[in-house]
Amino acid sequence: MTAATGPETAVSTPQIKRWDRKKTARLLTWLTHIGALVPLAVLLREYFTNSLGADPVREILFHTGTSALVLLVMSLAVTPVTIVFGWKQVIPLRRPLGLYAFLYVCLHLITFLWLDYGLNLSFIVDGIVEQPFVIVGTAAFLLLIPLAITSTKGWQRRLGKRWKPLHKLSYLIIVLALIHFFWLVKNVYIEPGIYAGIVALLFLVRWNPVKQKLLRWQRQLRRNLAR
Repeated sequence: MTAATGPETAVSTPQIKRWDRKKTARLLTWLTHIGALVPLAVLLREYFTNSLGADPVREILFHTGTSALVLLVMSLAVTPVTIVFGWKQVIPLRRPLGLYAFLYVCLHLITFLWLDYGLNLSFIVDGIVEQPFVIVGTAAFLLLIPLAITSTKGWQRRLGKRWKPLHKLSYLIIVLALIHFFWLVKNVYIEPGIYAGIVALLFLVRWNPVKQKLLRWQRQLRRNLAR
């Protein structure tokens, strides 16, 4: 007896590929949500178990700031990953990565204003004057607000051609975040230097001459694999 191969039971290769892509996209989305919330879960566990050390406010500021920077870098990496590897499944991850970065920036700012300075306006103003890196961090936060608000498809339709130029502010935001980090750590530049190196590499991949070479290499590789 032979298996049925009629249109009712047969599944074409393109259909299988589409299903695989959808399944992969869903899996990546769930992993993104889980991975982005892990630092918050760890921070809450350390807070409620009194494991944040002698200066808990400083630890919270460090954890939220680092988490925000990592997520911003990952959001910036989406396009280079697509260019180099052709993994279009990662494109939808840009929005949740950016929004989670905004969440951690908000937590970072709340910690600074509330836990560190007790919402005392005069203390906050003095802190800004004495610590200019706070101005840079605040500028990055303010620039993130319109990007978070306009990240939906509805806003993308409303803004039309203006949407992409607006969201290119993310490049400036990550540069400001790095300046904030370098200025904050003062003499220990290893960790911010690593992030700066990664960001520089991601910018290089986006640079059109490099981008075109990588796209040609990717097309040639696909042709060779298809033979």
